[in-house]
Amino acid sequence: MTTLPMNMRDHWYWRPGWGVGRRFWTWHLTFEEQDDVHRLAAEYRSKLAPLESRLTLIPDRWLHCTMQGIGFVGETAQADVDAVVAAARVRLAAVPAFDAEIGPATVDEEAVILPLRPGQPVQDIRNAIRTAIDDVLHEVPESADGFFPHMSVAYNAEDGPSAPVVEALNSRRFQAARARITAARLIVIHRDRQMYEWETYASVPLNGHCPSMV
Repeated sequence: MTTLPMNMRDHWYWRPGWGVGRRFWTWHLTFEEQDDVHRLAAEYRSKLAPLESRLTLIPDRWLHCTMQGIGFVGETAQADVDAVVAAARVRLAAVPAFDAEIGPATVDEEAVILPLRPGQPVQDIRNAIRTAIDDVLHEVPESADGFFPHMSVAYNAEDGPSAPVVEALNSRRFQAARARITAARLIVIHRDRQMYEWETYASVPLNGHCPSMV
């Protein structure tokens, strides 16, 4: 993420299979009750607010780190979903809970993103989830390669140059946030209103789950 794009594109175009009313099974890390994460996200939203006509700023409720999809609701058998959750409980029980640092932000082609570090424990969670899916479905959607652990704080909502976004971020220093990662969530997600919104179907704890240290 060392080379910033000259231009940004609209994040909200419809990907294949998506449309209003579609729902999708996917695993995320989410940040409920993570006060320091919410502090940092609020600072970014405040700084990016003058660009709100072209950016979709993400409220605390919908902050997340995308992990691994399963499939569209209605195209994946409910019994298989439940079996994946059961397999994930076994696999994730071997993955330790950990502290993560989030930020500072950088700009990619569609969003303002904050890396999660260290990245390997996040990758370990994804690997465990992918193994659980393979245990049940004997195939895993989405590529194992190219995963970059991050949390977005804004999505670009129109095509245009990146310079105004980069300049806004460079105009002050932001202190990275600390988060305690204790679980992965299987959620049912949609994007009907140009925001990723979801309901949690299952929260699966990591080894050593304990109250937030933030």
